[in-house]
Amino acid sequence: MAMFGSMRPVSAEPVPPAEATAGLVAALQARILSGHSATAVLEAWCAERGLSADPHLVARRISGPDKPLDAAQRQRLGLAPDEPVRYRRVRLACGVHVLSEADNWYVPGRLTPAMNAALDETDAPFGRVVRPLEPTRRNVALRPLRDPDAPPPGPDDPLFEIDAVLATGAGLPFCEVAETYLGAVLGRGL
Repeated sequence: MAMFGSMRPVSAEPVPPAEATAGLVAALQARILSGHSATAVLEAWCAERGLSADPHLVARRISGPDKPLDAAQRQRLGLAPDEPVRYRRVRLACGVHVLSEADNWYVPGRLTPAMNAALDETDAPFGRVVRPLEPTRRNVALRPLRDPDAPPPGPDDPLFEIDAVLATGAGLPFCEVAETYLGAVLGRGL
């Protein structure tokens, strides 16, 4: 009588870390580029990747001087020459993981007083604060910041940048954002 060992399924070749990283980066880019809110995309991503028991983002302010808008940004926002703009620079964190850094230039006169107060006084992410405006997102630029064949990034290593303009559901632009996504967004165990 022949004895057979346990049958093991034939497994596919393991995916090299660089390919796994490139696949995750591409998947995240696609979701952000097609989403209406980077905040909503990142919160869903955080939950799916198990980055925190509470997948809600917190916007940690980065102190420093305001960055002025350039002429192209002012034009994309449809600003009058003297129309005020506010600047907010934050790190978006899910639990202990800083997923991205964002520069937000927004037109306070196009937001409600409650929204302006929340942006000034709380750690709520911009996307959550302006959700009642039913924002749409128009991507202006995508800049990859790493070689797809590079080894897996560290948590603070920049992956890519996206510039976008947010507009109300009625089409009125109210914010330009420059987002830099960091290695921590990929989570553990690629």
